Amino acid sequence: MMRIGMVGAGLQARRRGPVFSKIKDMKLVVISAEHEDHAKTLAAQFQCESAQGWEWVGKRNDLDAVIVATPPHLHEKISVLAMKTGKHVLCEKPLARTMDECCSMIDTSKKTGKVLKCGFNHRHHPAMLEAKKMADEGKIGKLLFIRCRYGITGEPGREKEWRADPKIASGGHLMEQGIHAVDLSRWFLGDFSEVACFRETQYWPLGELEDNAFMMMRGQKGRMASIHTSLLQWKNLFSFEIFGEEGYLEVEGLGGSYGTEKLHHCPKKYGKPFEVTTTEFRGDDKSWLLEWQEFLAAIKENRQPLGSAEDGMEAMRLVFEAYKFSDKSKKWSGQLPV
Repeated sequence: MMRIGMVGAGLQARRRGPVFSKIKDMKLVVISAEHEDHAKTLAAQFQCESAQGWEWVGKRNDLDAVIVATPPHLHEKISVLAMKTGKHVLCEKPLARTMDECCSMIDTSKKTGKVLKCGFNHRHHPAMLEAKKMADEGKIGKLLFIRCRYGITGEPGREKEWRADPKIASGGHLMEQGIHAVDLSRWFLGDFSEVACFRETQYWPLGELEDNAFMMMRGQKGRMASIHTSLLQWKNLFSFEIFGEEGYLEVEGLGGSYGTEKLHHCPKKYGKPFEVTTTEFRGDDKSWLLEWQEFLAAIKENRQPLGSAEDGMEAMRLVFEAYKFSDKSKKWSGQLPV
């Protein structure tokens, strides 16, 4: 029986909690939160213990793994404590608040031999897994570029949440949601060496944290990725397109408010009608279960998981590079050549 503890009782905890009842020999033992009443409510739903705060992580020796589902400013402290006291860790994205914190977490994982996974559940959506398989099999030929649009509708009051506090969050919406698209782009195309970005706070009162961002990356053999992530979408949207020399693939929707998860495949055909084959992946969001199963397999096989801590750190580095580019561009007061 593998015993799990979860720190955090927010949206991500509510998404991850139901997974454990679907896996044999798996038990969610305890959920904690800053406010104990929040933990008690969720613990009652999942029939487990509740606790307050996160310091208990280091005191319990009856747990095999810990899920860190708190705001980013606590990720490093909790993860390091968990690994040093013998527990594997699945930590939500973004992996931490700073690059130094990421390094601390990864160093601890190496020293303790404990698996540390970043919560990149988007890699585990069935449509995305199938798209990666088809791309790897050469179904669309040599990969050329990626285009992603990923947006949600912001809501009044967001400025009062932790996500609007730069002392707690790692960044604005590009870091909060767009980092999934950054990670997926690396997964398909490999590492990127150049980054450009324009980001703005156009509508929501989030101070220096962006609600809208356009990011470009270029890497090996001129492969490029374009990402637009926004809190101004007004109707939730996810579209991830992979273009190759022999056609393209598109993952559309993530289920729920994003619409039915679909995979479109369009081969290149000159002088003929376009042929698009669409597969729909209906039902509940399976990414949380599939991601947890990958985490378990990595522990059992003593290997790096898909969506590793190193992947989490590199995705953060690229977003920070995007921020640097955008901030530098705002300071430039010249004119474009005619």
